[in-house]
Amino acid sequence: MDSFLSAALSILAGGVALWTTWMWTQWRAPHHLPPGPKPWPIIGNLLDFPMRDAAQVYVDWAAKCNSNIVHASAFGSHTLILNKREDAIELLENRSRKYSNRPYNPIIDMVGWQGNVALMQYGNFWRLHKKICQQSLRQEAAPLYNPVQLDKMKLFLRNLLETPEDFERHNKLFSVGIPLGTMYGYDVQGVDDPCVEAADESAFLAVRLLLPGGSILSVFPILRHIPAWFPGAVSRRIAEKARDLTQITMQVPMENLKKRMAEGPVAPSLVSTFLQERNSAANLSEREEEIVANVAYTVYGGTFFHLIATHPEVQKRAQEELDRIVGSSRLPVFEDREQLPYIEAIYREVLRWQPPLSLCIPHILSEDDYYKGYFIPKGTAVFANLWAMTHDEEVYKNPHKFVPERFLDANGALTKDDRVLAYGFGRRICVGKHVASSSMWLLMASILATFNLGKAQDEHGKDIPINDEYTDANGGFMQHKVHFHCSIKPRSDCVKELFMV
Repeated sequence: MDSFLSAALSILAGGVALWTTWMWTQWRAPHHLPPGPKPWPIIGNLLDFPMRDAAQVYVDWAAKCNSNIVHASAFGSHTLILNKREDAIELLENRSRKYSNRPYNPIIDMVGWQGNVALMQYGNFWRLHKKICQQSLRQEAAPLYNPVQLDKMKLFLRNLLETPEDFERHNKLFSVGIPLGTMYGYDVQGVDDPCVEAADESAFLAVRLLLPGGSILSVFPILRHIPAWFPGAVSRRIAEKARDLTQITMQVPMENLKKRMAEGPVAPSLVSTFLQERNSAANLSEREEEIVANVAYTVYGGTFFHLIATHPEVQKRAQEELDRIVGSSRLPVFEDREQLPYIEAIYREVLRWQPPLSLCIPHILSEDDYYKGYFIPKGTAVFANLWAMTHDEEVYKNPHKFVPERFLDANGALTKDDRVLAYGFGRRICVGKHVASSSMWLLMASILATFNLGKAQDEHGKDIPINDEYTDANGGFMQHKVHFHCSIKPRSDCVKELFMV
């Protein structure tokens, strides 16, 4: 009975807060907010926020409003969408002092993501995490993780040779194996690892709740006190499941590392190095261990195959460059990167053509601001529409075509357009971008050096069309390639010798 009464009071309080918030915003809000879809009373644009194809929907809003910055609201909470790179740079970087906060969202705590550096609110606690990130993941420190990257790459190539039809699973194993290896020294051998499965499911559940309009809890935090058993408390139940899975993701590699450290020396990793240094000085605090665990968890979070298989001319030119610079007697290494401009152009074009995140994690405005004659109120959630920026026809000719040559000049040298927008903006740029960049480059260069990709054939010897579709299973935030068939064959009989050692 007490739980029911508490839930009823929470609902009543939420209704009062809803009405009060709406009345306050109507009285306070100036008439020169950026344009956007017309809001409804009280709920604002709650029903307008897209749960699929969000990036394209926001581009459509911009076209209808004749403005590259568009505004929407829900229950008095403001959202700003930036569809142009120059607007994102001006606000999120040049005015980063105002735009570096993250939203307070009760869902972040409810799903166990309060230690995620990317989502953490701006302040001293975030600065402590940022300091460790800068020390351990800066460009100069990235080579420390090269042995793990090379080891995981060889495992990936061996798996690809043995079971090429499972390339999607092998790619996933590589993408999660590197961060877990570099952060904890945790050796993932399969995608069915409990840590990997838990991370996948927790991310899928949590991201949907965190989307604009994804849950009423984002607007009325008081509703988080409604018990999970209460009828209609779907978000509470989903959040609790995500939290349990998040705990598995963090605890399994940390406990595994501590056990190995107790048994003897371990290979260097971010966490092991930090723990050894602090333990040797006898001054490791629980707070410091929590921070380094949070940093490690944050780093741990098919397009290339599809694009190369459907663009044989790109594959041919890339392999000619690799054969000329690297040869056929060894695999590409990080030191080759500067001498392989076309491979670098492919790397840039893949991330431009299909950025992993269509929208960046929102920045929160910490004080009122004015931009281009518009008023942007304090607390506004600002989203950079990465997909719109990377497909801007004023910047990239034929943006929907995959053309690595757009990043090369007439002499075949790389252009100065080296900004990868997928890593974000300003003070909240991706903390692990240097390790991520080198890992992705190594993946592309190694596959092109050792395999030929193309269309698969059916039992009658006819080409199987390659599915070009993508899906945004997480409500438009993250894009995933729909399953497709392709042919993956070694370039020579000697390829196996390159990655069996």
